[in-house]
Amino acid sequence: MTEQLLESLGQAVVAGEFDGRSFPTEADISQHYGTSRSVTREAVKMLTAKGMLAARPRSGITTQPQEQWSLLDPDVLRWMLERKFSYELLRHFTEMRLGLEPAAAALAAKNASPEALRTIELGLERMAAAERGDGDHLAADISFHVAILKATGNPFYMQLDELIATALKISIRMTNRIKGHTASIPAHRHVFDAIRAGDSARAGAAMNSILTEVMALVAAGDKNGTRRAKRARV
Repeated sequence: MTEQLLESLGQAVVAGEFDGRSFPTEADISQHYGTSRSVTREAVKMLTAKGMLAARPRSGITTQPQEQWSLLDPDVLRWMLERKFSYELLRHFTEMRLGLEPAAAALAAKNASPEALRTIELGLERMAAAERGDGDHLAADISFHVAILKATGNPFYMQLDELIATALKISIRMTNRIKGHTASIPAHRHVFDAIRAGDSARAGAAMNSILTEVMALVAAGDKNGTRRAKRARV
């Protein structure tokens, strides 16, 4: 019940349903959603921890501006991406990936254990199987990128797995739709081969190449969307 209420309230805050008006009291929330006070209180605490709400004595519960939200929180990022598709938000996220994933691939080339290498390879094999119609393209692509984060052996990179997976679900669907086909398996194989060979420079460059293409696709999608919006107004 707490998770369900968290989802409903989080989506409502991100959608701006409480902009310009007071956030309901815990009693009002409990009555509206049919939840106990303890469940309501816990959901409010979780949203407060995510920077979306503030609860103070005498002033009650208030929504916080977007600048205060924990954008690296997978729930917050997912709510924002699902609220209304935004090329700007997707561009910002891809810029972050460009700063992280090539370095992660380079680090994986140095540190990947045999087990970690096999997990990356399994992600690649799942992508190839999905290309033949056996499996899900999206899940396979995500598993490949997450496996590289874990192969770094760095606990900070490893804890980015949920964040990366959350946004990739939106990003990959969009880029596949723009280019008319799924991710390039040869491009991903170049990354894996470099990691397996222990070639950090090549691994980083190969991952950078994949993400540079993603940035170009985001820019193209944004440009086409702007054109369609202009035509619709004419």
